Amino acid sequence: MPQRGEVFAPGEYYHIYNRGVDRSPIFFTPANYEYCLRLIKRYLVQCRVAVIAYCLMPNHYHFLLRQESDLPLSKFVGVLFNAYAQAVNLQQSRQGSLFAGRFRHSWIDREEYLTALCRYIHLNPVKARLVPQPADWPYSNYVDWLGLRAGTLKDQMFIQEHFVSGEAYRQFVEDQQDAEQAQLKIRAYTFDEP
Repeated sequence: MPQRGEVFAPGEYYHIYNRGVDRSPIFFTPANYEYCLRLIKRYLVQCRVAVIAYCLMPNHYHFLLRQESDLPLSKFVGVLFNAYAQAVNLQQSRQGSLFAGRFRHSWIDREEYLTALCRYIHLNPVKARLVPQPADWPYSNYVDWLGLRAGTLKDQMFIQEHFVSGEAYRQFVEDQQDAEQAQLKIRAYTFDEP
């Protein structure tokens, strides 16, 4: 896995994640989530990044991204969350860092881990007991994967290459036994702490 200072590469997949400083919230209102999503859409075009899976949580975020050009993903993430943090600090009348240091990342070096990581990302709100089903969380692209929302923050080609239908992905996500086994395999690529 790449460490800080290593080069991001075109065509490669990366799990990008971070949390609030001291595990504090980074999203305070529904409008914060919506503003962050608008920023993502704006900077995706400029930075040529493909969003595979994402989930914005109250105190952290997850993205599975593919770098589409020579411009490193670190540029996209830096510009995006610097703009977001400045706006939230102003809105919340706060100062200082919103995030716990620089974002973290894992290079996904095995094809078989890509879909397991998507499931991990989409199940985050369920694991955190925020909602009973991943489709109930509006700040991920899970429902876009299922075809229940026409969101633009997804790579439709990636989805079609890996699942024959939205229903097939739903079954994959709901297969808990398989999910638990996959979680053990992808532990090095995730945000979970032992």
